[in-house]
Amino acid sequence: MNNELYRDKKILIIGGTGTIGQNLTRRLLKEHPQVIRIFSRDEHKQYEMNLEFQSEANRLRFLIGDVRDQQRLERAMEDIDYVFHLAAMKHVPSCEYNPFEAVQTNVIGTQNVIQAAIANGVKKVLFTSTDKAISPTNTYGATKLTAERLISAAEYQKGSKETIFSSVRFGNVMGSRGSVIPLFKKQILEDGRITVTDPDMLRYMMTPSQAIELILEANSIALGGEVFVLKMPVIRIGDLAEVLIGLVTDKYEIQKEVKVHSIGLRPGEKMYEELMTHDEHLLAREREDMFIIPAVFKKTEQFKSAQSINPLEMHPIEKSLIKAWIKNEQLI
Repeated sequence: MNNELYRDKKILIIGGTGTIGQNLTRRLLKEHPQVIRIFSRDEHKQYEMNLEFQSEANRLRFLIGDVRDQQRLERAMEDIDYVFHLAAMKHVPSCEYNPFEAVQTNVIGTQNVIQAAIANGVKKVLFTSTDKAISPTNTYGATKLTAERLISAAEYQKGSKETIFSSVRFGNVMGSRGSVIPLFKKQILEDGRITVTDPDMLRYMMTPSQAIELILEANSIALGGEVFVLKMPVIRIGDLAEVLIGLVTDKYEIQKEVKVHSIGLRPGEKMYEELMTHDEHLLAREREDMFIIPAVFKKTEQFKSAQSINPLEMHPIEKSLIKAWIKNEQLI
């Protein structure tokens, strides 16, 4: 990453009070920006984050607002150099039962971000997507896929404007709000058991630190319209549950046996996710740590990347590595 990219620059993090937003803020502060504006609709989380980052109060600004409000976004982006768009409705069942709410936040909200960035001459906008956008079976994935396409298409919509738009595609971020790790911990402490959809379910997972470094690396090399995909390991949910039971019972000295109860797939869930479609895989450029899918409107030579993208052909990582990640990132 270009270490001078953010020095003395003005940055806006939309959805900045979430787990990724807070970790990104902490990391960006090391790059000596002039100011970071934290934009979200969660007043209480802004208050908590303001207290946590009290020593950096001179470089942080907290703005209440919603991505559904384009006028508020345009005001928040005045004089901004870089925008990180992290805000979304993310909970799969909530999006299933409230689909148009997901559309308004994830799709219309993203278009509002695009319009506000173009109007303010922002240098770069990076949108965070999800592996659930690949062959989506739920509303959440479908809205994030649409938002990805809006970001890529913005490269052509912008006309003579110079704003660079790109996306980064995540798997599950360990320990983030709504992820299974805090849920499993809560269940162990309060219920003495864990509920899993299916122990054999496979998920791409990454630590918060890995997610942040991908975001910054992608933003530094983005030329416009690309989707960046980290080469993420696959975790078997049953293995993750076993590791967490061991860590939590040891930490809190719980003697009672903790059982795992399977409840089946929820509406819209799949047994495994994918990083890319087959067609994207043919187009993607491969780097050591990521794939780069070029803008959908550009003609690109097809070639097959070396690494398989089918999670069923990949070996889930060992429980010892899962344990090390959770300990190193202090996720429990």
